[in-house]
Amino acid sequence: MNNIRIRTARPEDAIELLEIYAPYVRETAVTYEYTVPSKEEFASRIRRTMEKYPYLVAEKDGEILGYAYAGAFHPRAAYAWDAEMSIYIKKDRKRSGIGKTLYEALEKLLAEQNILNVYACIACPEEEDEYLTKDSIRFHERMGYRIVGEFRECAYKFGRWYGMVWMEKRIGKRTADPAEVKSFDKSYQVESGIWKKKLEKN
Repeated sequence: MNNIRIRTARPEDAIELLEIYAPYVRETAVTYEYTVPSKEEFASRIRRTMEKYPYLVAEKDGEILGYAYAGAFHPRAAYAWDAEMSIYIKKDRKRSGIGKTLYEALEKLLAEQNILNVYACIACPEEEDEYLTKDSIRFHERMGYRIVGEFRECAYKFGRWYGMVWMEKRIGKRTADPAEVKSFDKSYQVESGIWKKKLEKN
């Protein structure tokens, strides 16, 4: 998609990001969250994520069209080289290439942090319905992820039982002495041009 600008998120983006996220909470089983978080809670989530991991937004002509971020896969030390991915796109802008652009940028930044494996925890229906399809699974497959685990009927929403799958992608090479994982460099800002230039070198 042309003219899409990727930049790091800011806590003050919380209102716009909530406008994207809230319909997924209220109208779908894509997220198993029941209640839309407050603006303050969502801003806090952005700040906590960016203490170590990237949180990116995609915008065009000043309008935020989607966002993606990473987080810890597991708190124990041996899992330090793993990260969990999340992505949400405006419902009327899906299948426009925004998700691919966001994920490619996020994976490149995680690789610079020395992350080696990325995972996605995805809601999965036994049969697709009006609340949940397998679109997210299909998106991740196109991005090179594979299913590595499945939990059946583990989540209850809208009076129905849904499952969950874990998907995995390797983005780095394993060695006997892996480089230490770095925190996300918050100087990667599109506004300054530094972040974009670093990204394009990869």
